[in-house]
Amino acid sequence: MSGQETARTIRSVTVVTHGRAEEAAEGLEALLEAARGAGVEVHLDAEESRQTDLTIVLGGDGATLRALRANAGTDVPVFAINFGRIGFLATADRSELHDAIERALAGRFEVLPLPAMVLDGGAPELFGINEISLQRRSHLNMAQISYSIGGELVGERVPCDGLIAATPAGSTGYNLSVGGPILAWDVRAYTVSLIAPHALNARALVAAPDDVLQVVNESSDPVDIVVDGMRTGELAERKAAEIAFRPDVVGLAQLPGSSFYRRFREKLIQLAS
Repeated sequence: MSGQETARTIRSVTVVTHGRAEEAAEGLEALLEAARGAGVEVHLDAEESRQTDLTIVLGGDGATLRALRANAGTDVPVFAINFGRIGFLATADRSELHDAIERALAGRFEVLPLPAMVLDGGAPELFGINEISLQRRSHLNMAQISYSIGGELVGERVPCDGLIAATPAGSTGYNLSVGGPILAWDVRAYTVSLIAPHALNARALVAAPDDVLQVVNESSDPVDIVVDGMRTGELAERKAAEIAFRPDVVGLAQLPGSSFYRRFREKLIQLAS
C-alpha cells in the first residue's frame, strides 16, 4: 500500500469517537496528554465545525467513515485508531495507541487518497466513501434491476434484492458480505455486485474507473438509495440513476510500511474468530 508522505505541521486536530465514552476514555486521555506536551490544540467532534490540520478517530469503521465523509473535498487526512470491533479502515490498533498518537501529532504518516462513488452528479449527501447501494424494501417483493456499465448493457431485468457499487475501501464491507470481489485500496476501479440475485448468470465484476454505471429500477415499487449504510432517498419505479467513480476525494492516514494485504489477513482472522 503506497501513500504520499506528509510534510505538514500539526497544530490542531479534531477528535471523532464512536460515542461510547467509557471505551474511548483511555484513548482520549492519552491524546489530550500528548497534545498538551506537543502544543497541539484538540477540538471534539461535537464542537462547532472547524477545519483543523488532522482528524483523529478513536472508534471503529463507522466513526472512521463519518470522519472521512466530513473531510471529503479537503486536504485534511483522517488518522484512525481502532476502538471498534474489526477496524478495516484503522491506521493503528488500540494496542499501538501511544505510538500512533505520537506519530499523528508529529505528522509522521503517509496519506492514501481514497475515492468515492457519486450518484447523479453528486448532491452533497449522495457520495459514498464505501458504497452506494439500491435495495428493495423489506416488506416488498424482490426488485428487478437492469444495469449498464460504460454504455453497455450488462444485466437486464435481473430479479434480486438490490445492487452495490463499492470503492476499493468499501469492497471489504457490504460488498464482501454478498460475495463481491475484494480490491486493494490503491486500485483505481470499483465493484458492482448484486444482492441475492435470482439468476444463474448474474456475477459480480470489477469496473474501470471512467466507466459510468447506470441502474434502472424495473420494479413496480421504489427501491431505497443507501449511501455508506444510510438511507438517503429512493429510486422510483421505471427510473434510472447514474453512479460514477470519483478519485482522490479524501485522505486516509497510514503508518509508513502499512500493507493492505497484511491488514486484510489479520482482519479476516478476527472475523472468523
